Amino acid sequence: MKIKHFALFFFLVATFPFVCFAQYSQFVSVKNGQLFIGKKPYYFIGTNYWYGSYLGLEKDKKRGAERLRKELDFLKKNGVINLRVIAGAEGTGQINGVERISPPLQPVQGKFNTEVLEGLDLLLFEMHKRQMKAVIFFSNNWEWSGGFPPYLILNKKNPKDMETRRLTWDELRDTVSQFYSCVPCKAAYNEQIAVVMNRTNKFNKKKYTDDTTIMAWEIANEPRPMRPSENEDYKKFISETAALIKKKDKNHLVVIGHEGRIGTESMEIFEQIHADKNIDYLTIHIWAKNWQWFRDGKLAEDFPNAAEKMTEYLNEHLKIAEKLNKPLVIEEFGLPRDAQSFDINSTTKLRDNYYSKVFAFLTRKNNLAGANFWAFGGTARPIANQPFWKKGDDLMGDPPMEEQGLNSVFDTDKTTWAIINKYAKMLGK
Repeated sequence: MKIKHFALFFFLVATFPFVCFAQYSQFVSVKNGQLFIGKKPYYFIGTNYWYGSYLGLEKDKKRGAERLRKELDFLKKNGVINLRVIAGAEGTGQINGVERISPPLQPVQGKFNTEVLEGLDLLLFEMHKRQMKAVIFFSNNWEWSGGFPPYLILNKKNPKDMETRRLTWDELRDTVSQFYSCVPCKAAYNEQIAVVMNRTNKFNKKKYTDDTTIMAWEIANEPRPMRPSENEDYKKFISETAALIKKKDKNHLVVIGHEGRIGTESMEIFEQIHADKNIDYLTIHIWAKNWQWFRDGKLAEDFPNAAEKMTEYLNEHLKIAEKLNKPLVIEEFGLPRDAQSFDINSTTKLRDNYYSKVFAFLTRKNNLAGANFWAFGGTARPIANQPFWKKGDDLMGDPPMEEQGLNSVFDTDKTTWAIINKYAKMLGK
């Protein structure tokens, strides 16, 4: 009997990694308000790693593919198993007065440089090795990747000078809001969806629609109606786009990429669009700085208010998730370093505290399925006395229109990684 028991023990030990990987190599599904992989509920700590799909395009392998593998190893080691990434950018040069990321997937409307997707191919290939899941967003409400504005300019809905001139907030709302009623704009956007979803990965020869590494397709990063007058066209766009994606791919989940009540200025609209049968789970983003939950330069003084508002915002959206019996994911949340410094050597005590409060909600294992912090900065480093990104600089979590180092968590931020690692282990139990 003892010999048989030992034999069984060694058999289980030998096959356990295979069993875990086999379970991981399934599509993520939704059941009774929770995410699942196979028969096991899926709860995760993730990050925004939008630039991950661009590293493989670097000619310098050390700055590109080698950096990618090193950073993925680091994330996996620290329990970060879900990455939110961009499929590709639109247009070239400046937009709204800032340099957009490049090279673009759609340089000119209706024309695609599919070689750009080789970066996403490599990312998905390497993620699969590490048992990670990806959320891929197709476009962007904001200009740093091109997003909706180039479609409007090319179709003469917006003035061309918005490429180089920095628009006011009201001007930006007036211009971007027109996307939802622009028929040729939406047709070009749909073409980009088709190009991505029809892709076969160069490295593993898998069609994207058959790849279990992908957890969800996302309509866009933070799509907002921008003006109340566009609410109906906006809701129609969300519904039609979700149906289109589901028609093309019944294997993967579909999400909006929504910020929550603040994104639509209406909790009613947030609930309506997430109630759609083709939307699989709810998303929110939480931005204490952008939403002025603390005064500029007063982060330490106003931190209690920011933490309280974060809790309130999360709870009000959790109620909607429970009502709809769907999971909720915090797709973005972040906080600057102490004293709002961009110096990588500055402390992150307040950020660490904030992250702990967010991750603590996850350990309750209810409708809240995951939290992706914004953002991973990896091995990149802010350049002293140069707040904004310039061509040739290493990419990091902070996009070009934001100060480099504003919200990025770098691989050297040991205290933050201790928090992330701690809660990742708690979720894995």
